[in-house]
Amino acid sequence: MRVIGIPARYSSSRFPGKLLAPLGGKPVIRWVVEAALSSDADRVVVATDDPRIAEVVSDVCEVRMTPSDLPSGTDRLAYALEDLPPDTLVMNLQGDEPLVKPDILNALFSFAERGGAEIYTLAHPSGDGGNPHRVKVVLDANSNALYFSRSPVPYGATTYLIHVGIYLYRLRDLLRFAGLPPAPLERAERLEQLRALYYGWRIKVLVSDYEGFGIDTPEDLEEAERRLRGGML
Repeated sequence: MRVIGIPARYSSSRFPGKLLAPLGGKPVIRWVVEAALSSDADRVVVATDDPRIAEVVSDVCEVRMTPSDLPSGTDRLAYALEDLPPDTLVMNLQGDEPLVKPDILNALFSFAERGGAEIYTLAHPSGDGGNPHRVKVVLDANSNALYFSRSPVPYGATTYLIHVGIYLYRLRDLLRFAGLPPAPLERAERLEQLRALYYGWRIKVLVSDYEGFGIDTPEDLEEAERRLRGGML
């Protein structure tokens, strides 16, 4: 079974309530849910700590309430979905990605169904490796991640692979991952996926032209509005 889980926390340090911010006449979270519903997923579940978020999506998808003090979206999904069959394919799709398209979600599901790893994710090529907010990933010959970093890696490259933060796992691996203690590399880079590499997990990376677009600030919301007006959504 293919399930898209959308962790949707109300609080945000830079933009509180961003998932309810209006974009093109509907809340940001609604764009994400509708894209997920248009994919080949069997179920779409929003995992949220806030009844206001639940209210704007409960007419179209399943909602599961979670505690507010969970430390990450991964933990929120593990809490919300732990009763599903352990071999369920679970995609972790952030609720602030209004530009996401069903095609890339379907491609990641198909990629994961080939097997070979515990976690599957996305990246896209870019010439810009200097921005620490754009996480770089280095791959081996079999598309397994060797390392993720905010620094421009590998040294001397002219083209970098920029990580796109959509993840897919079997539920049993999601639950195991949520139970692992944080790792030193994870703390140093502030990148949760380094926990998996630290403990010897394989992360396979699908390289595509999808760049992702998250709403982290009011300025990001303005840019999304510009893209919507320009027919880019």
